[in-house]
Amino acid sequence: QVQLQESGPGLVKPSQTLSLTCTVSGASISTNNYFWSWIRQPPGKELEWMGAISYSGSTYIIPSLKSRTSISRDTSKNQFTLQLSSVTPEDTAVYYCARDTVLFTTTPNERGQGTPVTVSS
Repeated sequence: QVQLQESGPGLVKPSQTLSLTCTVSGASISTNNYFWSWIRQPPGKELEWMGAISYSGSTYIIPSLKSRTSISRDTSKNQFTLQLSSVTPEDTAVYYCARDTVLFTTTPNERGQGTPVTVSS
């Protein structure tokens, strides 16, 4: 059974870069046909699919975030990472990492518990 665990700072200052890591156990992030994604939910708002990295290392990021978002992976550690630059208070949210066989879903088959991030000075 795959397990995903997010880690990273709970508080980030405006204009800084948010970096979150998802550690995966029970499955390899290089396993064929899976996408490893990041999803977030701001307070009082709907879930937002942000982007993903595929089993082969290809990345997919939604247009509204593409200019300040990168997703990478470390296959030796079985981890993938989200970096979101130039954060503002609007980036305050609970961030989830997830796995599915499709892109853009906010109801993935597997998802971590989520980590809250607050952007504030």
